[in-house]
Amino acid sequence: MIPDSVTQQIQQSLGSNIESSQSVSGGSINRAAKVTLSDGRTCFLKWNTTADPHMFEVEEKGLELLKSANTSLRVPDVFATGKTETDTGYLLQEFITEGRSEPTSAQEFGQALATMHQHHEDRYGLDHDNYIGKLPQSNDWHDNWIDFFVEERMQPQLKMATDAGKLGSSTVARFESMYKQLPDIFPEEPPSLLHGDLWGGNYFFDETGQATIYDPAVYYGHREIELAFTHLFGGFPRAFYDSYEEAYPLESGFSQRKDVYNLYPLLVHTNLFGGSYARQVEGIVKQF
Repeated sequence: MIPDSVTQQIQQSLGSNIESSQSVSGGSINRAAKVTLSDGRTCFLKWNTTADPHMFEVEEKGLELLKSANTSLRVPDVFATGKTETDTGYLLQEFITEGRSEPTSAQEFGQALATMHQHHEDRYGLDHDNYIGKLPQSNDWHDNWIDFFVEERMQPQLKMATDAGKLGSSTVARFESMYKQLPDIFPEEPPSLLHGDLWGGNYFFDETGQATIYDPAVYYGHREIELAFTHLFGGFPRAFYDSYEEAYPLESGFSQRKDVYNLYPLLVHTNLFGGSYARQVEGIVKQF
């Protein structure tokens, strides 16, 4: 199941053998397994034979950056990343067992995310590019959020979708009209440290009820884009939002803005999966 080249490289780099492995869900993009090493560690291994192996190296950087925020959010430790001679990329990290929410778990999650969002930078972006899913994510620095949102988030995904015939020229025109209205839509906020891909499938509560986050697409951006994404597919309890709002209140009108922010993940999903996601994008931009 695990490619022999990946097994050999991990064993050489860690000086520990893989004693056993069990296939587990790795999402829609990667293969994954729960592995036990001869030194006693239980790990989560994911690999991909078709995506850019650099994806896992920058994922490790993202996890390290989230961990450096020193919040109560649990972030898995990474033990190894690399690629084989056949360009199969892999990441080996701490295996964390999913548990269940305790009475205060959701509140603590919201407070911790608010704390993370209070880690600010002077500009929007990151000192390196990374990936969202398996798609490249450009993080060039910008002095204002609207320029970053348009040039680093909307335009690359929109071009990819139109080049593939998933969105038409009329939709592109709607985007251009929307861009002109963004100064009246987005409130000013300092750049916040963001997980970048925080939907219901990229967190769980561990055995103690502590919120655990993983699979990041990190950058410094407008914190509302992160909150908007949590609403897109559901899976976040009401107490999470209440405690976040108490710890770091949002400007009024967020519920009217969140669809605009969610154009980014919807464009990503359009490019990855097509189908109904393109129609959702069209439905949002029709109002502009």
